[in-house]
Amino acid sequence: RDDEDTFKILIATDIHLGYLEKDPVRGNDTFVTFNEILDHAQKHEVDFILLGGDLFHENKPSRKTLHSCLESLRKYCMGDHPVQFEILSDQAVNFHSSKFPWVNYQDRNLNISIPVFSIHGNHDDPTGTDALCALDILSCAGLLNHFGRSSSVEKIDISPILLRKGRTKIALYGLGAIPDERLYRMFVNKQVTMLRPKEDEDSWFNLFVIHQNRSKHGATNYIPEQFLDDFINLVVWGHEHECKIAPLQNEQQCFYVSQPGSSVVTSLSPGEAVKKHIGLLHVKGKKMKMQKIALETVRTFHMEDIVLADHPDLFNPDNPKVTQAIQAFCMEKVELMLDNAERERLGNPHRPEKPLVRLRVDYTGGFEPFSVHRFSQKYMDRVANPKDIIHFFRHREQKEKNDSDLNFGKLVRRPSEGMTLRVEDLVKQYFQTAEKKVQLSLLTERGMGEAVQEFVDKEEKDAIEELVKFQLEKTQRFLKERRTDAEEEKIDEEVRKFRESRKKNTEEEDEEVREAMTRARAHRTEDEILVAASSDEELLDVGMKGTGDSDDGLSPAVSRGRGRGRGRARGARGQNSTARGSSRRGRGSTTQESATSSRSYRAVSVPAKNMSIRDAFRSLKAKPSLNSSMPYSEDIIDDDSDVEEISIVPSPRVNQRLAATPSLSKRGSQSQTSRGVDFESDE
Repeated sequence: RDDEDTFKILIATDIHLGYLEKDPVRGNDTFVTFNEILDHAQKHEVDFILLGGDLFHENKPSRKTLHSCLESLRKYCMGDHPVQFEILSDQAVNFHSSKFPWVNYQDRNLNISIPVFSIHGNHDDPTGTDALCALDILSCAGLLNHFGRSSSVEKIDISPILLRKGRTKIALYGLGAIPDERLYRMFVNKQVTMLRPKEDEDSWFNLFVIHQNRSKHGATNYIPEQFLDDFINLVVWGHEHECKIAPLQNEQQCFYVSQPGSSVVTSLSPGEAVKKHIGLLHVKGKKMKMQKIALETVRTFHMEDIVLADHPDLFNPDNPKVTQAIQAFCMEKVELMLDNAERERLGNPHRPEKPLVRLRVDYTGGFEPFSVHRFSQKYMDRVANPKDIIHFFRHREQKEKNDSDLNFGKLVRRPSEGMTLRVEDLVKQYFQTAEKKVQLSLLTERGMGEAVQEFVDKEEKDAIEELVKFQLEKTQRFLKERRTDAEEEKIDEEVRKFRESRKKNTEEEDEEVREAMTRARAHRTEDEILVAASSDEELLDVGMKGTGDSDDGLSPAVSRGRGRGRGRARGARGQNSTARGSSRRGRGSTTQESATSSRSYRAVSVPAKNMSIRDAFRSLKAKPSLNSSMPYSEDIIDDDSDVEEISIVPSPRVNQRLAATPSLSKRGSQSQTSRGVDFESDE
């Protein structure tokens, strides 16, 4: 019974706001279902809402998605209804990543009627220099309480949020999404600790929210339930989309696991065809009850498999008209699924009109698939996914040897869809099967895989480049410390040994990847600042040149050239030379330096962009002294091509070059302009 000692908690996971938001038919599905979930919370007068990750589908949700989410939370979760429970734990620890480290309903500037507690998932996890995610925006706005965030990758201490209502006490644990292989290794190495209250630890109902792979996708690419502590009473498992919300007991650990599943169909797979539910959890003392609530606004999804070889009486591969017969058979199956979907919708006016339909056809046995696009045209106005109605696949045939006989009867059917491929796995698989000449000699497959993953998922454009630079510098330092002779064979052998030692030390390799990713984010931030500063300087220089006169009495001439290859040499970010006013990157402009300018610039030598390990190692030994008195000149070749070249050559007659009047480039000119730059030895 509901009384002053009973917690009522609405549980949902994997809402994926913004999924297919640009689709004209399915674009609003996630927003409608999210409103239904919040409406159920308001009608049942729950104490709080608990979300198990992936509230957003994208790491950087669009303005429409953020606006719709804020609108719904403000509509349903703010009001005058009093909150009936209290928090006993240190909130500065529970919400340590927030600038406002306290629960939102205790903020005197806000009027919260239904608090929302949520961990982040793998779709909306923290990224960037400041490690922020979309949930942090909602938390800063006071509409959501983001918890379960771990800032350390060496050791995880999960501190619970301690809640009390009457005589019922709940210890709420949360752990946001972490790469499965890393978390698996941390569990094995005993680096994950769940802290317990010191007082009356057996009187608490322990509720744990996690967002990881539950089903086994690889040797270490999941989290076994046996890894979790046995003092837990209930585990709410996010990330898995199949709805298994009824608590199922783990016989070994004796706790219960509830898997709410997603509230929207994001993949046309069998697990998504299960009817969608959310849960209303009642907790009193150490007892619990899970009430299933069916979602009425979820689009209907029907799926069926066909094996053509199982119908020899209908289909003969040798028949020239077998393809037309197969197409007619598939049309019958689709029509049957559409009839079933229409019957379901008649009893529920809130359900979307067009259903999702998927027919998987196994055409193994000499059959040929028909045109899927032509078939889909017939259902454009009747289904929500006309382009994905039919999926043809062939299973692999495994030949089993029994003495000298071959048994062709046992076949393994493996649909091509539903198999999860990750970027790291693809990178590792590529280098395992690649030829020797394209194998990695400096980086490891693991490090390169994580760098590519950052590049793909988090849009860190400098991730791969920074990892290569970081590893090159580290290898050069290693070779220098070993005092290796500058011979190619010895250097290659030392690099190979150094790489093998890094592969064995996975923790050190993880640290290297994290350092490289940090440098990539800082590099991106620095680029943005430099671009803004460069634009301000150019505007200021143009303004000064428009009002002042040059020493030679020449009017400043500016010419725009085609292409992006003009201006300062690549790699000379943040530096400038005497030719600051004469050539700019991407503008192709050449002007006489103004005498009224108060800026002074110092030229810096630019290292080669692509340098082998042997050349880099030789350069370390043969590096000239910084106090060398020999002057150098820098020749920058400016033409209409997109290639930038830099040549560093000794020039004893630098002063003569500086004294000469530089020629001004004109638009469309094919001539080349060279200018000398003095590198002052005193500086």
